[in-house]
Amino acid sequence: MAGPQPVTVTLSPPQHMVLEALLRQHSCPQALALRARIVLGAATGQRNEPLARHLGCTPKTVRKWRARWRAAEAPLAAAEAVPLDLRTTIARVLADAARSGAPDTFSAEQIIHIINLACTPPADAGRPVDAWTPRELADEAVKRGIVTSISPRSVERFLKSGRVATAPQPVLAECEDQSD
Repeated sequence: MAGPQPVTVTLSPPQHMVLEALLRQHSCPQALALRARIVLGAATGQRNEPLARHLGCTPKTVRKWRARWRAAEAPLAAAEAVPLDLRTTIARVLADAARSGAPDTFSAEQIIHIINLACTPPADAGRPVDAWTPRELADEAVKRGIVTSISPRSVERFLKSGRVATAPQPVLAECEDQSD
């Protein structure tokens, strides 16, 4: 076939055994199983396009996992001394890469403090209201130094996320009088 040669993938017998064992597990996630099949197929010398067609993925996916496996050859070889280390290393190599994204704005501790604040009467904080509003909670959280700034909408989201949805039907069965 025309085109560049695919990245060569080599598997040692212990690596091959771990990948095969991974595929036999009933609890193996499908994405992980696909990656293991790609590596096993690549180790047999199959080219990217036919392997991708056979596995139902794109050639780009096959190229990516060939390259990742090739880049991890040294750590994989080093981990072969201990079988448990080899399993862990293979799982790490075949795992999803970290995704980019904005870090959380508020820590779990800050959210807990805000929810705890919402559970106290507003009068205890010297607020002249009968019930907390998101704006009052946001102002009080800033005043107490829980957060440097927070919008009422964020406070509202924190409070709504903890609510349990009501059951669509009565949960408890009705008791019938059995004293006949």
